[in-house]
Amino acid sequence: MSFKLDVSRREFLRLSALLTGAALVPGTGFAAEKATDQPVRIGYLPITDSAPLLIAHANKLFEAEGLTAESPRLFRSWSQVVEAFMAGQTNVVHLLSPITVWSRFGSKFPARVTAWNHMAGSGLTVAPEIASAADLGGKKVAIPFWYSIHNVVLQKILSKAGLTVVTTPKDTLAANEVALVVMAPADMGAALAQKAIAGFIVAEPFNAAAELKNIGKVLRFTSDVWNNHACCVIFQHQKDLDERPEWSQKVVNAIVNAQLWMRTHRSESAAILANDGTGKYTPFPKPVLERVLVPDAKLEAEYFASGANIHKDWNHERIDFQPYPFPSYTEALIKALQETKVEGDNAFLKTLDPVFAAKDLVDDRFVRKAVEKAGGLQAFGVTGGWNRTELIEA
Repeated sequence: MSFKLDVSRREFLRLSALLTGAALVPGTGFAAEKATDQPVRIGYLPITDSAPLLIAHANKLFEAEGLTAESPRLFRSWSQVVEAFMAGQTNVVHLLSPITVWSRFGSKFPARVTAWNHMAGSGLTVAPEIASAADLGGKKVAIPFWYSIHNVVLQKILSKAGLTVVTTPKDTLAANEVALVVMAPADMGAALAQKAIAGFIVAEPFNAAAELKNIGKVLRFTSDVWNNHACCVIFQHQKDLDERPEWSQKVVNAIVNAQLWMRTHRSESAAILANDGTGKYTPFPKPVLERVLVPDAKLEAEYFASGANIHKDWNHERIDFQPYPFPSYTEALIKALQETKVEGDNAFLKTLDPVFAAKDLVDDRFVRKAVEKAGGLQAFGVTGGWNRTELIEA
């Protein structure tokens, strides 16, 4: 069984086609609307990465800012999210942070990151018989996308284990080789259960679902390799940021307030997002989402005992919420992407200056104001001000 590997490859090629065009511009879906009348049009994938956008909608936080918001549009692939955003069918989306790098610098698409949507929230899940990263030698591991923090972190883990990454299909793997395959997250659990892959690295709650179904175990959390890393970020059209600054500020305010609320309403958030919840935003039951969102001291101890987490002085929340896009992260991400194997044309990365990229990709005007209004960085558990040092250790 291929588990839609061909489909996933076609999705990557589809997105490649979208993001390799020159100077693409947003569609005109909302061009005739007045700035004050433009509704918030959210595009999302049904993963916990999207939670702040969905909670902002569910709790009517956009309306509290004087905006109107349409029901969020659920998409099944990153290429669908990007295509709708480029066409102007949506105006606020969450994207894997490396995809925004590709979009801004690979295709020159006029959009910018305005905030982080969450921190951590991903893990490397493996078959029960896999005891360490070294055991993945000679096997296949699934990733959700080439341009993802998952691919970046996984390659760091495999490199430390002395393994070599293979990105193109081959019939036979050497004992020190690991074949990476792009796979839809929804297919990963079934592929692992049927031994088509030895593991997968992906956003929650797919790792939690695999645990609860007893088909896999978390070998390592990505946040224990890169402390407090961003995964998905908020992406908005440059046109809105330049021509509708008040509207844009209100959008970011709502997202920041959603993150602040979620920090102290974890179980309530799981109930809202669940497949039987008020919004039915995701296909997952509440227990799966609670395993991700709600801290559990017993589970935490088990993860340290197993080695899924090893850095006891790092933030070990399975998923956390802090919206400020630290420049140091974007700079480190650019450097990491330049060292990460991906399929497709990544020539644009080779000469990209990390400091320039961090300033050009991210527009933090709105999120800084929103954070300060919400009580400052300390309200989100951040100490040390608007700068930080990245901690990365596989």
